[in-house]
Amino acid sequence: MPFTLHLRSRLPSAIRSLILQKKPNIRNTSSMAGELRPASLVVLPRSLAPAFERFCQVNTGPLPLLGQSEPEKWMLPPQGAISETRQSHSVAQAGVVQWHDLGSLQPPPPRMGHPQFWKYEFGACTGSLASLEQYSEQLKDMVAFFLGCSFSLEEALEKAGLPRRDPAGHSQAGAYKTTVPCVTHAGFCCPLVVTMRPIPKDKLEGLVRACCSLGELLGIKELSKPAYGDAMVCPPGEVPVFWPSPLTSLGAVSSCETPLAFASIPGCTVMTDLKDAKAPPGCLTPERIPEVHHISQDPLHYSIASVSASQKIRELESMIGIDPGNRGIGHLLCKDELLKASLSLSHARSVLITTGFPTHFNHEPPEETDGPPGAVALVAFLQALEKEVAIIVDQRAWNLHQKIVEDAVEQGVLKTQIPILTYQGGSVEAAQAFLCKNGDPQTPRFDHLVAIERAGRAADGNYYNARKMNIKHLVDPIDDLFLAAKKIPGISSTGVGDGGNELGMGKVKEAVRRHIRHGDVIACDVEADFAVIAGVSNWGGYALACALYILYSCAVHSQYLRKAVGPSRAPGDQAWTQALPSVIKEEKMLGILVQHKVRSGVSGIVGMEVDGLPFHNTHAEMIQKLVDVTTAQV
Repeated sequence: MPFTLHLRSRLPSAIRSLILQKKPNIRNTSSMAGELRPASLVVLPRSLAPAFERFCQVNTGPLPLLGQSEPEKWMLPPQGAISETRQSHSVAQAGVVQWHDLGSLQPPPPRMGHPQFWKYEFGACTGSLASLEQYSEQLKDMVAFFLGCSFSLEEALEKAGLPRRDPAGHSQAGAYKTTVPCVTHAGFCCPLVVTMRPIPKDKLEGLVRACCSLGELLGIKELSKPAYGDAMVCPPGEVPVFWPSPLTSLGAVSSCETPLAFASIPGCTVMTDLKDAKAPPGCLTPERIPEVHHISQDPLHYSIASVSASQKIRELESMIGIDPGNRGIGHLLCKDELLKASLSLSHARSVLITTGFPTHFNHEPPEETDGPPGAVALVAFLQALEKEVAIIVDQRAWNLHQKIVEDAVEQGVLKTQIPILTYQGGSVEAAQAFLCKNGDPQTPRFDHLVAIERAGRAADGNYYNARKMNIKHLVDPIDDLFLAAKKIPGISSTGVGDGGNELGMGKVKEAVRRHIRHGDVIACDVEADFAVIAGVSNWGGYALACALYILYSCAVHSQYLRKAVGPSRAPGDQAWTQALPSVIKEEKMLGILVQHKVRSGVSGIVGMEVDGLPFHNTHAEMIQKLVDVTTAQV
């Protein structure tokens, strides 16, 4: 007969009875997953309890705290309390706790001395124990914590129509230590530990919606070498999906180096129907329903955002996709390129942005007003997100862009100065050496490249403006960096263009050749992973900044980015709001370009216009519409 206890009303005595048992009834409760949920147990000195509780609260993904005991009530239950509690279970609707061994598929008989706990002394695991009876005096001044288990994701697998899958030999499924640090608190510090299940690609979104506990696809390389348990094979056509694991708590127990502590052995759990108070509701709103998007193949990486956030970004994409110059760009549009580009950017640590289209080759400077404003607007928002960012330009235009950035900082368009880089090319090795630390493709300096209105190399090796004039003598081979990035795992790229001859537009080159004037000659041959098409390329830069704001304000995506560790920032964070493009800032930015004699792309006029369109009314109106959609409350 299973040993059950009423956890809520009798938590101290229940835990006491549980951990002192020498002969616990061990049985399979997989059929009870809908009623009971597994929890792991951590026992710490009373003095560390407040700190560990807070540590769990700021790392709720791997450490969802379900309950804890009160040390002053830590005492042996009176004679008959167990049977009395068992009777109360028959009428109780909540608070049931039951011992469970995940390693058993059939109910075995009770096993004398079966290890259930690890003992820790000064941070080191010094042995395993079948019971804690010999530590009854010490337990009077200790607190027990119940942590929710990722084993409950098996229920989500069933909801998504996926069969449960056990590792070979029905042993414990593998768990992996990551390089992701949990948020440190009062001496508790450890890396995130995750569990893995292989999931068919076409079932990913259904699984994420079913489980609502948003795991990060970490791309762990050594699936054959878990830190705990046994490895699971990931068959062809399936994706390794990782969930935060409460085994993270074992590292936390070690880190505090307390003289004495105990924790459940991996694979041994307590079954309870206590629920995490912060768990998402069963009926999800569009703000909580996730969409899954494939954003990288090498390494394999998917990202998620809520339905409402994705819809807002699609609205931005539609807004910037109008064609004020009647160039035929509607034929170049690809659905969700802005969404995927912004998702990829949100995961980036270090971003390299390039701009500069010397279309006015008979003037000095030959640059146009489309490109730099969009690039600077994106830089400003990446700075607010505390990402590393740099700009790379033609060497002949370095002084111009240095002055533009300095003026942007002085006038409050940019928060701080950023590095202005150049690249002269020479070889494939030179491009790899530029992109990677010490030329090692395993350690890239940048993980996302962005080109905004940057002259792109055509199939014949030349660079052309919209009038089919060759401007190769004014353009450095920054395209080589985008080509090299294709062969370096972990570097993604985005191209923003409005005519098909811009860097990155190789992704839509066939459509450019068919539908854009002179497309058979001017089409860029170098593709980016994502091609953002806009009526004016600056609008694409503004839209990327706005899309990042939407994603970082999205609870679903924010938790995913944090890998479920650390506190979230409030939606609409003031620093993010101030970093968004605005009519005032973009008017200042265009004024800076006019001051440096940079001309409009279509008309060649030195004045407040871009691509022949006036700033006031046309561009100002677009900027305001983008910001209004971005900041609107759903």
